[in-house]
Amino acid sequence: MSIPGKKGASLATLKDLSRHLGLSVTQISRALNGHSDVNEATREKVMAAARQLRYQPNLSARKLATGRSGTVGLVVPAPSHAANDALFVQMISGLSHNFSKLDVRFLLHIADERDDPVAVHRKLVDSAALDGFVVVDSRVDDPRVHFLQRREVPFVLHGRTLEAVDYPYFDIDNYAVGHRLTKHLTALGHRRIAFLNGMDGRSYSLARMRGYADALAAVGERFDPALHRNGEMRQSVGLVETIRLMENQTNRPTAFIAGNSLLAKGIYEALEALSLSIPGDVSVVAHDDLLPAPETAAMHPPLTVTEAALQDSWEPMARLLVGALEGQPLEALQLIGDIRFVERRSVGPAPRG
Repeated sequence: MSIPGKKGASLATLKDLSRHLGLSVTQISRALNGHSDVNEATREKVMAAARQLRYQPNLSARKLATGRSGTVGLVVPAPSHAANDALFVQMISGLSHNFSKLDVRFLLHIADERDDPVAVHRKLVDSAALDGFVVVDSRVDDPRVHFLQRREVPFVLHGRTLEAVDYPYFDIDNYAVGHRLTKHLTALGHRRIAFLNGMDGRSYSLARMRGYADALAAVGERFDPALHRNGEMRQSVGLVETIRLMENQTNRPTAFIAGNSLLAKGIYEALEALSLSIPGDVSVVAHDDLLPAPETAAMHPPLTVTEAALQDSWEPMARLLVGALEGQPLEALQLIGDIRFVERRSVGPAPRG
């Protein structure tokens, strides 16, 4: 008979731990599952023995006992561009790491971009393999949210929809992002301000557009749809859209707002190609998710930004979903992260004439 903990031995069971420690199986189980009626000394002793004897929970038994699998999931399409690869890896590693710290397994499901996301979620829900979901890239009216709510499946959303927000979420104040950046430019006399925003239909894009429009209205300027562009937030998009907007020699924008640092990099590249200086001819600001690249403080000139590190989303999102699974009250499961305004050298007064 093999001895648990020895090389080549079978994994230990709850009964093995019970015999090893002289505690009941119930005490062992409650210690491993983090119940509050187990004191810290006992819990640490049980956890140490579990590591020593190579104990692994019986997932089928756990599910029968608790109705939960201990696994949550994320459904996303594969990254469509190389520029998104680093962000994708950062998101997946951040979520996986933080769920692991909470003793929850994290499953990544890569869906075909042609698949109906609701159908993919339905299949996973019907399999009863997952306890809940992380949902990212929120839409203004998100069918994934409606489906999961109808099925009463716990989830946490990165962002918010624009209807009643009665679910766990982590977000930043995207209205404030659009308003703060625009107000900074209008205070220096800019009125023709172009905004290269994110994808149409995304909640954050609409919130930022509203902040931008309200800041313009505060100085008597009407929202001009020709100056607001939705699209993928990539460097090449920033370059192309800037060239298009600057083609009008008599009515060019005097300033640009970029939805992220990649768009801003494209704006810089386009203005350099047009022999226009920053900030002498054109001012530029952006929202910075603190992506792996580009580094906005190292751009020439250093870029004025609002900033909120996207990587700071993953720890609270893991915590909020686990809180939802544990039945915590909704008000404890809705969190808005901080944004910071950083003034650098990419903004100057609006040119005369």
